[in-house]
Amino acid sequence: MKRFLLIAFLAASIIQQSFAQDKSMYSREQFISGEDTLLYRMLLPENFDPQKKYPVLFFLHGSGERGNDNEAQLFHGGKLFLQAQNRKNFPAIIIFPQCSKDDFWANLKRGDGKTSERFGFQKDGKPGKAMKLLIGLVSEIRSQKYADKQQFYVGGLSMGGMGTFELLRHKPKVFAAAFSICGGDHTENVRKYRKVPLWVFHGGKDTVVPLEKSEIVVNELKRLNAEVKFTVYPEANHNSWDSAFAEPDFLAWIFSHRK
Repeated sequence: MKRFLLIAFLAASIIQQSFAQDKSMYSREQFISGEDTLLYRMLLPENFDPQKKYPVLFFLHGSGERGNDNEAQLFHGGKLFLQAQNRKNFPAIIIFPQCSKDDFWANLKRGDGKTSERFGFQKDGKPGKAMKLLIGLVSEIRSQKYADKQQFYVGGLSMGGMGTFELLRHKPKVFAAAFSICGGDHTENVRKYRKVPLWVFHGGKDTVVPLEKSEIVVNELKRLNAEVKFTVYPEANHNSWDSAFAEPDFLAWIFSHRK
């Protein structure tokens, strides 16, 4: 048993060391607007040619990866886009922005601690500083000649799933498709991005962001006859992103859409 545990530990260590080296493939970048800065990491396709046009995908991390190290945001999802088969099959520009520690992608009403409700989604809320910077970054990337404006995508997990819906609300005409993992939004915001194809994921036993937060969005999208896929993992808690990333057609579904 001890030998088995040692082998498992060594294997995990090798994988982590390998990812630490591979992360350098994501270049360190920053977007500056006035006195504010948004840090981000960017992965270019293999054999990148600036004269060609490439799809662009923005990946929004969860609250646990906030900060200013320009690295933590790669913890969930970073490996997925480094896989050789994915780089071969889906040559795209992948961008991982990092929200600062004192901010949030989505504009939420925070719970007061007196009830079990941790947050509430606002109707037509104005974007916070992090979202304003993200919107600015999206515009800057779209202005580049190598960016295919017909193939812009966004997705995220937890706080990033909520941020995905908010970004879609502010820029519904920009994105060809999107995904949200254990996120949520206010019902009356949904109509603004009903024309964007969406794949929504959630864990049936999520104790951090209740399943109903995604159900509300999906039910409204269905009522509006929008294109939406909804995948629930009955036994999963908050880390339903592990199952979502393992879906055989996860990336194929995203990149199959064009504006």
